[in-house]
Amino acid sequence: MRLEKKATVVSTSVAGILVLMKMTVGVLSGSIAVLASAIDSFLDLTVSLFNYFALNTAEKNPDNQFNYGRSKIEPMAAVVEGTVISLSAVFILYEALVKIAHPREMEFMQSSIWVMAASLIITLFLVMFLNYVAKKTNNMVIKADALHYKTDLFSNGAVLMALALISMTGEQLIDPILGVGIAIYMIYSALPIIKEGVLMLLDAALPEEDLKQIKTILEGEELITAFHYLQTRESGSHIFISVHAVFNVSISLYDAHLVADKVEAKIKALFENKSVHILVHMDPYDDSEINEIEDEY
Repeated sequence: MRLEKKATVVSTSVAGILVLMKMTVGVLSGSIAVLASAIDSFLDLTVSLFNYFALNTAEKNPDNQFNYGRSKIEPMAAVVEGTVISLSAVFILYEALVKIAHPREMEFMQSSIWVMAASLIITLFLVMFLNYVAKKTNNMVIKADALHYKTDLFSNGAVLMALALISMTGEQLIDPILGVGIAIYMIYSALPIIKEGVLMLLDAALPEEDLKQIKTILEGEELITAFHYLQTRESGSHIFISVHAVFNVSISLYDAHLVADKVEAKIKALFENKSVHILVHMDPYDDSEINEIEDEY
């Protein structure tokens, strides 16, 4: 089993445990902050299950129907996860505003504090594990999952602090006010996940820094006199690159092919944790201007 899939199994199991703990205490105590955290953990459970399915589907080999594989299921999963986070934040915001308008006293305060303290510790270890996997694999789904649980880490800490303050001061408004803060933070954290996933689904080019490195490799080959039509896109754990490389008309196809192979190897070395697919079109002359004129017509 891939490390990424193992990570989703671990996160799903942890989310299931946290849902049972938080939902029980949240319903009994009437705390909006604890209930919001329980709902978020339930969504974590749902998203982690979806992520496992996404990774399992994305790693299937290309076939007659999907010639380029199913790697785009990964950015799709990231968009779904970001959207789920945003929708849960809207629900939490609504519940918090209702409690501000109609205050009610919390119960089972000590139990709530112990549950949130345990949740904080468990989530901390999970975030550390997911960050390790994300750094090692550079997988977009795991990065989104790690960020999701990182928001949980902050929200759990904030809820625990709020419960302690309510216990000491007796001020019940601290609970819904914190719920509003958590909701806003969740939406703020979800937007970059959604943006990155959408850009990948739309086949956005690689970052400018990566493009510069690719161009440097192409410019460093003496037998390549020029290049054009450099096109790049990323699809989950796969990167697709195509370029037209111009050679001297007198070079043999064999020698030009050797140079193309060397270029491909150097470019692949830039993305160690990705599957890189490179297509080098070998031109005997620079036809970029001719093709541009034809495109206009």
